[in-house]
Amino acid sequence: MPLTRSFRETVQMRAQKDAAFRAALLTEAVEALLEGDVESGKAVLRDYINATIGFEALADDLGKQSKNLMRMFGPKGNPTAANLFSVISHLQKQTGVHLAVQAAAE
Repeated sequence: MPLTRSFRETVQMRAQKDAAFRAALLTEAVEALLEGDVESGKAVLRDYINATIGFEALADDLGKQSKNLMRMFGPKGNPTAANLFSVISHLQKQTGVHLAVQAAAE
C-alpha cells in the first residue's frame, strides 16, 4: 500500500507544529557532526533546513546561492567549517532553537 505522504512532508509538518521536534532534529544533526558522522549530520541538517526556513530563504539570508547550499548538504557535498557553522548559527537564530555544547565524561 503506498504512503499518503512522503517522509519529507511528514517531517516538515511536524517541525512546523512542534518546537521540541525542531530542537531534536537540530540536536541530532549537530551531535552526528561532532561524533564524526558527517554524512548523517548533513542529511539531518538538510531535512531540518527543508522543514524550517528552506534553502531559498537560507541562501538569501546568507548571501549564497541556494543550489550551492543544497549541494553542500547533499551526499557528495563537503561544506567548509566556516560555511557549516555559519549555517548552524543562522538556523539557531531563525528557528529559535539554541544549542550549547557541554563536555561529558566517558
